[in-house]
Amino acid sequence: MTATVLREELHTIIDIIPDRSLPAVKPLLTYLADDYWKPVTEPANSKEKAMINKRVKEYEENPSCFVPLKKK
Repeated sequence: MTATVLREELHTIIDIIPDRSLPAVKPLLTYLADDYWKPVTEPANSKEKAMINKRVKEYEENPSCFVPLKKK
C-alpha cells in the first residue's frame, strides 16, 4: 500500500469519526505528527556558503537587479 493510498484511507476514517470522539483522537495524531512540525535545519556547507556570499555581494553591488519576495 502506498503512502498516498494510506493517507486517503486515514482521511476517510477521520472524516467519519463522530464529533464526540475527535478530542480523543487529536492527542494521538498530534503525537504522531510531532516530527513533521520540527524540521531539522542543517548548517550550510562550504559550497552553499560560497553561493550565498556571491549573491549577497551581487545584491550589494546592484540591489535594483533583485526582485523583492513581497511587492509593496
